[in-house]
Amino acid sequence: MCQSTVFLPKGLKDCNQVVVHQLWNWRNMAGRVATKVMHIYLGRTRFSSSSIFFPATVLKLNYLRFRTSNHVYSTQTVQKTENGILINNLTALGVDIKMARKRQPGVLRKLITNEKRVAEFLRSKGANYETIASIISRYPRAITRSYNHLEERWQLWQSIFKSDSEIITIIQRSPESYFRSSDNENLEKNIRFLSSLGLTTSDLHRILTTAPRTFSNSLELNMQMVTFLQHLGVSLGVKDSGEFVKRIITRNAYVFIRSTKRIKTNIKFFTEALKLSNSELIKLLQGRGAEVLDLSSVYMKRNFININEQLQSFGCTSEEVKNFFMDYPPAFYTSFEKVSKKINCLLENQINIQQLLKKPRVLELSAENLKNRIENLERVGYDFRKRGITILDSSRSRFEAKLKKLNAEE
Repeated sequence: MCQSTVFLPKGLKDCNQVVVHQLWNWRNMAGRVATKVMHIYLGRTRFSSSSIFFPATVLKLNYLRFRTSNHVYSTQTVQKTENGILINNLTALGVDIKMARKRQPGVLRKLITNEKRVAEFLRSKGANYETIASIISRYPRAITRSYNHLEERWQLWQSIFKSDSEIITIIQRSPESYFRSSDNENLEKNIRFLSSLGLTTSDLHRILTTAPRTFSNSLELNMQMVTFLQHLGVSLGVKDSGEFVKRIITRNAYVFIRSTKRIKTNIKFFTEALKLSNSELIKLLQGRGAEVLDLSSVYMKRNFININEQLQSFGCTSEEVKNFFMDYPPAFYTSFEKVSKKINCLLENQINIQQLLKKPRVLELSAENLKNRIENLERVGYDFRKRGITILDSSRSRFEAKLKKLNAEE
């Protein structure tokens, strides 16, 4: 029976734990002694190539197997030990322990965490309990940040966002964006650097909303991407490489969370697949082509091949295919099945391929919406061959107004 006067090492709560703790220490000590003895013995013993048949070699091999397996077992045992108090605290906060364990299991083994203060901080900024639980469940590392660190980071984010509720919305959508980095100084440097490129507060707001990891990147990594894009602009002959970079970034902030290798691969693909001149490539990259610059080249190549074959089967020339992609870059990433379905829908309703090539943006409508608009126009006798398909490429309110006018004319 353990008496209350018995000293318990820090972290141990009962006698059973003390016994296990002491036995574990003795076991490790015995292992270390055995290791030293075997090192002395094995260091003095030399074996021939056929020594596998001799006891000394067998002893050496078995010793090594024992030490290796013992090490693996010990590591696994330590890795499976979670902080029970932490688990209880997180459960009380409503955290999904299974999700947290799957996302970042190492956090649950930490002895020192700050879950209560983190929850208190988020609550003070307007987050409800459900939001707090969701944030920690999806990004458990959040509980390793100090209150002061979080407050300092909040002040930096407030230089971009107008209200606490906006920041909470972003954190709820992407907890990693706020809690991933503990380097507030790096965040401040990134804000200054991006601002120096001519980006406005609205631009920074958009980047932090769409690609928040940009601000967690090291300053050097973001500078590397900007330098790459500047060199690209110079090599293509742009007059203002700074403006060239700014246009790409404002159209696609995701370039900052991709490698320069991927961007370079995509630029090479655009140039070779469409046989672009420098001026044409500049036009593509400063227009909607920038929107697809960060995507997988494998996926875009597959889409290009399929759509190219379909358009050529309708009699389109290589130049017409090229112009189609130049005018409608989303074709690079939109599902080929969806694009094909929309094209067929147009051709089946007395709209020819040349009309589509002149107004490819009609493909931005969903197949169902496109079909409904065509049917509504046919009811009022609209002739696509004579009047074109521009009416299809209009906002919902404008389309309904024009349809109402056509009905009145009828």
